[in-house]
Amino acid sequence: MYGLFNISSIIGVIIILIFILIATIKIVPEYQRLVVFRLGRLLGSSGPGIVFVIPWIDRVLRVDLRVVTLDVPVQEVITRDNVPIKVNAVLYFRVLEPSRSMVEVEDYILATSQLSQTTLRSVIGRAELDEVLSARDKINIELQQIIDERTDPWGIKVSAVEVKELELPEGMKRAMARQAEAERERRAKIIAAEGELQAAEKLTQAAETMERSPMTLQLRYLQTLREISVDKNSTTIFPIPMDLIRPFMRRED
Repeated sequence: MYGLFNISSIIGVIIILIFILIATIKIVPEYQRLVVFRLGRLLGSSGPGIVFVIPWIDRVLRVDLRVVTLDVPVQEVITRDNVPIKVNAVLYFRVLEPSRSMVEVEDYILATSQLSQTTLRSVIGRAELDEVLSARDKINIELQQIIDERTDPWGIKVSAVEVKELELPEGMKRAMARQAEAERERRAKIIAAEGELQAAEKLTQAAETMERSPMTLQLRYLQTLREISVDKNSTTIFPIPMDLIRPFMRRED
């Protein structure tokens, strides 16, 4: 009986030691860090690999170091030229200092999300609609710099911010379509006018050349006749140079 009690006690002690050993050893993967608090005081971050802690005295928090993709929800913004638009974005960030991300802010993901929303409204509200449409890269860089600067005390690095979608009012879409159509018509008219100007300049040069050499005009008449005769026409127009008719006109005079 006594021997049985001793064996049961030994087994119980072994089980307790196993549980203590399991609670003492923490395995941290490469993409995580373990932030350790001992009796409420920060000891720092540990890992990767095997980390030993004191059970029931140390409190540990795991922090993921991989890049987090944060979707910024749609924000209704009024631009500087008083155009209401809806815009959303995506933000990429990662934790560089796990201890600061646990101590300086309560929930760094929620805080970064709220900060990105307010920054998006602020930056878009300071820009005009044309700038938002044409200079999106500039706005992305400005957003990234502002958010990264404000999250730096939290041990967070913002790598990129991209504006995804931009929704305009229907009236503004129709106005922009009319503007684009008017711009295309203006360019077409300018191109046609430039073509007429170049044609007029070339005709002037041709006339000057023919004036210096009258034989050139007669050769041009013959070339025109050849071009007309190629087509299947029932009527053939033959241009007669005035130099051939002028002697007969003088004889009649």
